[in-house]
Amino acid sequence: MARILVIEDEADIRQVLEYNLRQAGHDVTGVERGNAGLALARERPPDLVLLDLMLPDMAGLDVCRAMKADARLRHVAVIMLTAKGSEIDRIVGLELGADDYVTKPFSVREVLLRVQAVLRRSPAAGEPESSEPVVFGRLRIDHTAHRTWVDDQEVSLTALEMRLLWTLYQRRGRVQSRGTLLDDVWDADPENNTRTVDTHVKRLREKLGAAGDYVETVRGVGYRFAAEPGVGT
Repeated sequence: MARILVIEDEADIRQVLEYNLRQAGHDVTGVERGNAGLALARERPPDLVLLDLMLPDMAGLDVCRAMKADARLRHVAVIMLTAKGSEIDRIVGLELGADDYVTKPFSVREVLLRVQAVLRRSPAAGEPESSEPVVFGRLRIDHTAHRTWVDDQEVSLTALEMRLLWTLYQRRGRVQSRGTLLDDVWDADPENNTRTVDTHVKRLREKLGAAGDYVETVRGVGYRFAAEPGVGT
């Protein structure tokens, strides 16, 4: 199935997650500290990391930041585990490139379903890809190689950002509601977490820079990728 790294300092939670993930057929390793988790990830990159945000040696957000700054780990899926009530930690984590989050206390079934959903949309899941790069104005996307360029300058996107961009591009000219994007990109309940879409679209636009205007906001509805590059773009 998948290679999963659990970075969680609460032994009972870590052991329950390890046991149930193994029962689901995954190759699982668990550690209690962020530095140890980073070292293991760099030694043997996993497919997915379950990451507690409150660790004894370093903040989980710093672990996520370090992973996304490492070329070998940039595309590893991350699901954050947090007991914090403040939404800001989740938003920062998503902006750093985390794919999803689960708030404690959680049910093991919920975690397993989220793991399954994230792995299903990950490039490692082996989903069919078109083989030829596409060019749209200043933007070039090689979906198969998970690479994107703006004005011939490569832009580093997380797996989730690439999936969001590709979904919008394939449906260019058509409005996509936040609920539809949650359902198709995140595999999430379209009634929940619509701010997750806004956070990721904002981050995607920032990374695309001069090509960020191709992702248009349709007020009160959602987002639309431009039908044509437009004059001067």
